[in-house]
Amino acid sequence: MSKKQKKKLERQKWREEQKRIKKEKQDKVKLERMEKERKERLEKAKLIVLTKDSNLTKAKKFKVKYLKDQIGERVKAFGWVHRIRKQSNKLMFVIVRDGTGFVQTVLAGDLALTYDAQVLHVETCVKIYGKIVEDERAVGGIELQADYWKVVGQTDTRYESIVSKESGVDNLLKNRHLVLRGENTSRIIKLRSTVLKCLRDHYFSRDYIEVNPPTLVQTQCEGGSTLFKLDYFGETAYLTQSSQLYLETLNSSYGDVFCIASSYRAEKSKTRRHLTEFLQVEAECPFIKFEDLLTRIEDLVCDTVKRILESPMKEEALKMNPDLKVPERPFLRMNYTDAIEYCNKNKIYKDDKKNIFEFGDDITEKPEREMTDKIGKPIFLIKFPAVMKSFYMLRSKENELLTDSVDLLMPGVGEIVGGSMRENDLNKLLKRYEENGLKDKDYYWYTDQRRFGSAPHGGYGLGLGRFLCWAFNVRHIRDVVLYPRTLGRCFP
Repeated sequence: MSKKQKKKLERQKWREEQKRIKKEKQDKVKLERMEKERKERLEKAKLIVLTKDSNLTKAKKFKVKYLKDQIGERVKAFGWVHRIRKQSNKLMFVIVRDGTGFVQTVLAGDLALTYDAQVLHVETCVKIYGKIVEDERAVGGIELQADYWKVVGQTDTRYESIVSKESGVDNLLKNRHLVLRGENTSRIIKLRSTVLKCLRDHYFSRDYIEVNPPTLVQTQCEGGSTLFKLDYFGETAYLTQSSQLYLETLNSSYGDVFCIASSYRAEKSKTRRHLTEFLQVEAECPFIKFEDLLTRIEDLVCDTVKRILESPMKEEALKMNPDLKVPERPFLRMNYTDAIEYCNKNKIYKDDKKNIFEFGDDITEKPEREMTDKIGKPIFLIKFPAVMKSFYMLRSKENELLTDSVDLLMPGVGEIVGGSMRENDLNKLLKRYEENGLKDKDYYWYTDQRRFGSAPHGGYGLGLGRFLCWAFNVRHIRDVVLYPRTLGRCFP
C-alpha cells in the first residue's frame, strides 16, 4: 500500500471515529432530554387527580364475560392489565382480564395523563367505571369507555422479563404462579375444568355414582417400587398409586362407581408424559365381560370429546387443536403378541441398541408412541402377559399366561388408559398374593369382596393429563396441570 493510500485510509478512519463520537454525544443529549421530559411529565401527571362524576348513572358491577349484555349501560369492572397500547399522549387502549374473559378499555383525556397511567404495567390490578359500547374491532366485539379508573394493586415491573419467551423451562416452572396468568396456559386450565365437567356428565348420564376413596393407604396396588412412603403416627403408610382397590369394594353397594382423584408414582422417569402426582379418572363396573370393558372405555373417550365440542369452550378447544373430533368407533383391537410382531416387522426397536422385542418385554414409551403414531388411530392394546401385570388382573380363559387387560393408545401421546378385568375367584386371588409376596391380612377388606358375594367385574384408570395432551395437541404433560410434580421438583 502506498503512503498516499495509507494516509487516505487513516483520514477516512478518523472521520468515521469523529462521526461515532458526535453521534454518541447527540444520543446522550437526546436521552437526557427525553429523561428530563419524562420526569417533567410524571411530575405534571401527579397533579392530575381523578374523581368520580356523581351526575353519572350509578355503575353496576359485572364480571367481564357478562359485559357484552350491558351495551349502553354504565358498569364497574375489576381485573388485571393484560396488554397496553398507547395511541397518543391522551389516548390508551388497555386490555383487562378477570379470569372470565378480556375487555378492551379506553382511557382518554385526563384518564390517560395521570401518574398511574404513565407508569402502568401489565399485571397491575385495576377497577374501571365506564360505558359499554359495541366495537367489532375490539376483543369480544365490545369496548369499555372509561370515565373513571383506579389502581387496586401495583405490579412489579420485572414480570415481563420473568415470563418472556426466552425464559428456560426451569425458570418457567419456578415461576409457574406467574406463567398461569398467560393467555395460552389460562386457556388450557379452563379447558381442563371443562373436560372434568364433561367426564362427570358422561358418568352421571350412565348412572355411575361418584365416590372419594382415601389417598393415604397402607397397601400397594401397582408394585412397591413406585410407592411414596411416609410415617403415619408411627406406622408405615403410602400415597396411593390408584383408587382401584377401594372402588372395587363399592360395586356391591352402588353398582357402577367412579372417582376423580390424585394418584402418586415414585417412578424416576423424565419423559414428557410422566408426573409423580397426577389426576386419575377411575371406574369399576360389576357384571361385565372383557369386551364390555373395552366398549365402556371407548364410550367414555368418544362421549367426552362430543361433549367438549358441544360445550361453551368449543371455540377455545379448536384453537388448541383444530383437528379435534370424535374418534371413529370401533377402536382397533391389537393383541400384545401382535404388537410385538408389528414392532419387529416395522423396525421399531426395544431400545437404542436396536434390540428386537421378545414375549414378556414391556413396550416402553418411545416404541409404543412410535407404533401408535405409525398406525395413526386409537388402539386397544390387549392381552398382556401375566408376568408384566399386577396381582389383581384376571387371567385369560384361552391362555393362563395372558391377562384380560388393556391399554388405550392414542396418536401423539401413547397410553392414556389402563384397565383389566379383576380376579374374582377367592382361591386364585390368595395364590396371587403369595406369588407377589403380599399378605392376605393386609388386604382382608379387599379379599372379602370374594368371600361375601363375589361377582365378575372390571375397571380402568384414565390419566387426565395425558387425555388433555392428546385432545388439545399439547406436547408435554407439565403444561396441562397447575403445578407439575416431576422428578426433582416439588415446588412451588
